[in-house]
Amino acid sequence: MSEFLFIEYPKCSTCQKARKWLEDNHISFVSRHIVENNPDKDELRQWIARSGKPAAKFFNTSGLKYKALNLKNRLPALSEDEQIDLLASDGMLIKRPLLIGKQIVLSGFRPAEWEKLKA
Repeated sequence: MSEFLFIEYPKCSTCQKARKWLEDNHISFVSRHIVENNPDKDELRQWIARSGKPAAKFFNTSGLKYKALNLKNRLPALSEDEQIDLLASDGMLIKRPLLIGKQIVLSGFRPAEWEKLKA
């Protein structure tokens, strides 16, 4: 099985569940701390394009920073480039975990969606 890049915030319970799922399913990955090594604009641009989802879907809408910046109301008025700039500015704005593979980009942990990795 190919190796994945697993971008996580280790204190996040959802990230911990996702890590355990990867380990339990013997899926090889390299871990990256989302705050200490925040994805840059180029990485985000590539991943968003590969995911087939809009940049807005990569925001951690339940995060304190998202709420403090009032992004629920501001985001629709921002261009995709402006949204990517914001995501690249602070790892805590990014929905986590992110799982990046050659053919797949997953944001958030939904076990049913991650089951595809075992195929």
